[in-house]
Amino acid sequence: MKFRTGLVAGVAAYLGARAAAAAIRRVEPGRRLTRALTTRLDAQVDRTVRKLTARAEQGGPVLKGALAGARALAEGKSPARAVMSAVWTVFKETLKGIFGGGRKGKTINIVEHIDIGAPRRMVYDQWTQFQDFPSFMKKVISVNQETDEKLNWTAQIFWSTRSWESTITQQIPDEQIVWQSKGAKGHVDGSVSFHELTPDMTRVLLSLEYHPKGFFEKTANIWRAQGRRVRLELKHFRRHLMTHVITHPEELHGWRGEIRGGQVVGERRSGAQRIPQASS
Repeated sequence: MKFRTGLVAGVAAYLGARAAAAAIRRVEPGRRLTRALTTRLDAQVDRTVRKLTARAEQGGPVLKGALAGARALAEGKSPARAVMSAVWTVFKETLKGIFGGGRKGKTINIVEHIDIGAPRRMVYDQWTQFQDFPSFMKKVISVNQETDEKLNWTAQIFWSTRSWESTITQQIPDEQIVWQSKGAKGHVDGSVSFHELTPDMTRVLLSLEYHPKGFFEKTANIWRAQGRRVRLELKHFRRHLMTHVITHPEELHGWRGEIRGGQVVGERRSGAQRIPQASS
């Protein structure tokens, strides 16, 4: 039986037994049996609390909240008071995880992909136009590309804005872009790769390693908000490419340079894109 299920069942049994014992007290011959039963149940709860205390030291907020509720029952408090104690403990432990101790934030891995009905070269070239991102991505405010390999980003996180610098360490045309970043309020390292499924269908695979810092970033991590945001932004990218780029291919001029080890080893800019015609 899982720990939480067992705890709930044990508490329910304990409360039921205490209610039964109260009824038995009305009958004089049952008082001795009542005292023995109550003593035995109290001892079982005490043993359970002691056993769980050691486990809760390494557990998360929910486990520690369950322990607080069990302790409250063992101390003779009402079930309602025990529930309030458990909820309050979960809340405190959650805040401690957000603010506590100056510990390094937990790294979050996000992997998402999306299929786009366009040739791989067109999809790749549009991705290299980083300064276009704010025009169709909802949370990207600005992208300033200082050099071919260095970019400064500003994005919205809840009601605040965050800025960071990213450095492209590897870029192979039509295949992959890899980058590392740094920022005062968290940063994202990652890679994006482009896979031809058919001549006019491309899969974009995005792999991110997110290092959160600060209140908003760590709070968002509780609900995995970053993963949902990435999925939405990929959909915005696909919508932009399918509704604008694919209908105006002559306006797309992607960067076809190659970067290895953070250094540009080849540089050229592509011409206008041509959509391949389906063979009859």
